[in-house]
Amino acid sequence: MRHRIEFILFQLLKWLALMLPLKSAQRLGAALGAGAYHLIGGRRRVALDNLRYAFPDKTEAERVAIAKGAFRNYGITFVELLWFPNLKRGGIEHLFNSKTIDVLLHAVERGKGLILLMGHFGNWELTALSTGVLLGKPIYYLAQTQNNELVDDVINKHRSLFGNMKIPMGMSVREVIRVLGQYEVIAIAGDQSAAMESAYVNFFGRNVATHKGPAVFALKCNAPIVISVLVRQPDFRYEAIFKEVPTNDLPADRDAAVEELTRRHTEMLEQFIRQNPDHWLWMHRRWKHVEE
Repeated sequence: MRHRIEFILFQLLKWLALMLPLKSAQRLGAALGAGAYHLIGGRRRVALDNLRYAFPDKTEAERVAIAKGAFRNYGITFVELLWFPNLKRGGIEHLFNSKTIDVLLHAVERGKGLILLMGHFGNWELTALSTGVLLGKPIYYLAQTQNNELVDDVINKHRSLFGNMKIPMGMSVREVIRVLGQYEVIAIAGDQSAAMESAYVNFFGRNVATHKGPAVFALKCNAPIVISVLVRQPDFRYEAIFKEVPTNDLPADRDAAVEELTRRHTEMLEQFIRQNPDHWLWMHRRWKHVEE
């Protein structure tokens, strides 16, 4: 019953978003995110605790402002996802501009497959959707299945509007290797909390458990990793930034190479977050497993 009620509320919000022009829908998302900051105390406390560790030199007022911005960003991202069916394939490129698109195109042209590493930054949903349009062919994306299957089904239909294909987390390893072996592109947001047996690399001053998957897949399939982020502009459009993770001079030992490559892409994501800290998902318990 609870899932059905959640689904009804979800559908009502989706209907409202689809009825609005995009900028009005984005303002609705910002308002919902601002309200969530005040209403969801547990996530607010997690965000502020994370920010105290990540930015010890900032004032509490500065950290509160970042947390509020992160909630607003999440609200905008969620409502934009609901609004996706209004997008036209030819119009999606008007939502952003990019000075670094050649980084993506050159990596794809090598014909080795590609890992698009997004992080939960800006609108990561639009990152995956738009990349397939930019490349002129669908890409794959790795995603967890939501607890509410009714909601999950709608979300994945929106993610797949232009043909993108989901790889569920449970069947990810073999399928990702198969996809990269066919020289396809797969989008991964690998910046959330990982299991204790994962690689421990520095992220905002603490050695934290980090998913090894992107590095393992890249090394096994000889595929490049390109980090992609969308930086939201004042007019609600985006600046798309693509940056390849260097793989030169990696250790000869495979385990050491995995850890070093994981460290490199984590450090690069941190740099993006430091430049726009309100774009990241601070309300997630990212530092659940920390190496003392």
